[in-house]
Amino acid sequence: MESKVSVGLLGLGVVGSGVIKIIENHQEKLAHQLGCSVQVKSVLVKNLEKARDVNTDEIVLTTNPDDILNDPEIDIIVEVMGGIEETKQHILKAFSTKKHVVTANKDLVALHGPELEEAANQNKCDFYYEASVAGGIPILRGIADGLSSDRIQKVMGIVNGTTNYILTQMDSEGVSYEDALQEAKDLGFAEAEPSADVDGLDAARKMAILGRLAFSTPVDLEDVEVSGIRDIELEDLQYADQLGYTMKLIGYANFDSQELEVNVQPTLLSKSHPLASVKNEFNAVYVYGEAVGETMFYGPGAGSLPTATAIVSDVVSVIKNLRLGVTGNQFIEPHFKKELKTPDKRHGQYYVRLFAKDEAGVFSTISSIFHEREISFKRILQTPVKKHELAEIIFITHDTSLENFRNAREKLKDLDVVLEVKSYYKVEGDAVT
Repeated sequence: MESKVSVGLLGLGVVGSGVIKIIENHQEKLAHQLGCSVQVKSVLVKNLEKARDVNTDEIVLTTNPDDILNDPEIDIIVEVMGGIEETKQHILKAFSTKKHVVTANKDLVALHGPELEEAANQNKCDFYYEASVAGGIPILRGIADGLSSDRIQKVMGIVNGTTNYILTQMDSEGVSYEDALQEAKDLGFAEAEPSADVDGLDAARKMAILGRLAFSTPVDLEDVEVSGIRDIELEDLQYADQLGYTMKLIGYANFDSQELEVNVQPTLLSKSHPLASVKNEFNAVYVYGEAVGETMFYGPGAGSLPTATAIVSDVVSVIKNLRLGVTGNQFIEPHFKKELKTPDKRHGQYYVRLFAKDEAGVFSTISSIFHEREISFKRILQTPVKKHELAEIIFITHDTSLENFRNAREKLKDLDVVLEVKSYYKVEGDAVT
């Protein structure tokens, strides 16, 4: 093993700059851990003349990826350029030239992770992607190594900081979705075009990766049912608070009887649930194992140095494997075939808010729809709507199948006494009252 390991960096944005800073600033610790120094030799950039906030005097900058991918002195490729198809080809080429790859690219891993892992395995290369989920939180390593002896049954996560910030502001400050989103943009927590975040796609990509790893099952992105937070109204958060809940965008993955359920949706969480206290831009992942029980991983889900910390930790893992001569051995074929749960096997509690005529017998008519499907109510609120002779009815059901709930919800829309089913959300946990 040489006294120096050379790294090639694809991309020099916020995260790429963080990688250089950590490698430079932590050189003494890295050398102590590894018995060798780590050097960023070359970086792929779009513009050679652009001003940088990181020292690149001893680094070769290039606009040609082949300068890095074909360099025999480079041992490890760190990919932080983003994108999918072009980036995928760069990584496949890196494997073909026997270079190990570390990436933070959740989109790429969610869509092509199994293919890239197989290519790495065939070339006896390592492929790590800890930073692709939840930034600086070591959740993938925690699942793959720390909980490797357990059977994981459930993974729930707040894995998108933008939506968590927006919902926290709506809940704690009473501001509208639009105002909270604008504040998130002003603070740099939300992109100018926030669709991937607020519509749940970013979280869905991360849950596909988590589900694949946690359950040793081939989870594809299209297996993840997704709904976002655009339509959440302040009234729902206020009623949730009154009932002992808080609203979060939750990524949920469950695996039992070798059947899989993965989704991302706004969820009312009991205030006693460990995830309920996760505020603002922070992320957390709750993991339930058959033996260990409840565990939770919490920390910053994005940012230059938190994400770079996860990347450099993966680089350290690669170098340790190089020194031991065991690279390219972490890929394991999925243990279970994919079998998605049907709606009749997916169970939960549900919150419903609707407007109905304010007259005798209305609630009895509504409740009969649910009782016919053996759905009982756990909590009920009813308030008159002034000047409109309407009643606003809010209720939370006991546990029922998704199929039964959907059937009841559709039947509600057919009732003359129901003017509008305003909102409905899944509920997790018992309320704090």
